[in-house]
Amino acid sequence: MDKNSAALYKKMQGEVDSYQNLQKACVKVVKQRALLESQLNENKCVMDELNLLGPDNKVYKLFGPVLVKQELEDSRQNVGKRIEYISKELKSSTDTLEGMEKDMLKHREAVAKYQQQLQVAAAMK
Repeated sequence: MDKNSAALYKKMQGEVDSYQNLQKACVKVVKQRALLESQLNENKCVMDELNLLGPDNKVYKLFGPVLVKQELEDSRQNVGKRIEYISKELKSSTDTLEGMEKDMLKHREAVAKYQQQLQVAAAMK
């Protein structure tokens, strides 16, 4: 392998490494996103249940080993804020994932370009 081919191979290997690192990070974000989606669904179910309750019903919240009485409206507000926060986190993780996918595409294209250059260099020998 001549110097030019070795340099191309080194550049290609760097792109492959970057691509693999992005894939690993992408897997982590997807797992985090799945967890957020399950939390969002759970909180939406809780909100639906709270909305079924009337003003005469009692709501309790678990604090450690103790059930503490909580006002219905406070419970609704807390769950609503939680849903809002989780939704923002989901949007953020979606944006992060889209950015990572764009970066991965750039690295894939660079790897393809270097592979093509290596093939041309090998054919010229």
